[in-house]
Amino acid sequence: MTAQPHEHLTSAVLRPVRGHHAFEGCVEQLATAIRLGVYPVGSQLPPERELAERLAVSRATLREAIAALRQAGLVETRRGRGGGSTVTSQARGRFTGGLAKVSAATKAEWLDALEFRRVVEPGAAHLAASHELTGPDRDRLTASEAAVHDASGKRAHRQADSRLHLTIASLSGSALLQQAVTAVQSTLDSMLGAIPALEPNIGHSHRQHHLICTAILNGRPDRARKVMEDHCDDTAALLRGLLV
Repeated sequence: MTAQPHEHLTSAVLRPVRGHHAFEGCVEQLATAIRLGVYPVGSQLPPERELAERLAVSRATLREAIAALRQAGLVETRRGRGGGSTVTSQARGRFTGGLAKVSAATKAEWLDALEFRRVVEPGAAHLAASHELTGPDRDRLTASEAAVHDASGKRAHRQADSRLHLTIASLSGSALLQQAVTAVQSTLDSMLGAIPALEPNIGHSHRQHHLICTAILNGRPDRARKVMEDHCDDTAALLRGLLV
């Protein structure tokens, strides 16, 4: 017997996605709905048109989000008449097996790290953009951004990404900020290592990295802070949906 979704709970967990975080917001809300059992194993997600309207996103963005859920092993999709996206048995294993082994204390630490990051990394970007950078500083930042874009493979990409954020922290001129960003990147590395590398998110991240670095190089501290805040928010949305 096919499992039935708890449709009466849909409005409680799926809401219009706000701002510029459409892809990440869709992944967060849909993954959370699956994790909480609103869409049990074996049930189908609502039709794309209905989901897109409920989340207030384009169908293209919704398809990217569903593709990310598929990549994470949470749903499988069949095309054509009678098709749709069905919650897989792998989702049960992910949320009751692997993640169940993560202690409540660790999850609390992860959530705290995401909040902490939202404070320290935008602050580091703001300070970096406030300084008159030397030629070598500018070259270092540009090279660090390019290395993330050129990295091949999940692990190499993650390390290059961390190096870019640590480079920005170093340009802040604050030793304490560098220590804080190092600590939060270490925790973030553990969290990101537990989810698949999602191509739409990586592409979005590259664009945000470029905007952050451009703001720093052009001496625009408020702009650097704002884009880094958006960047932290998007990563946090994915991690809250898929891990916490």
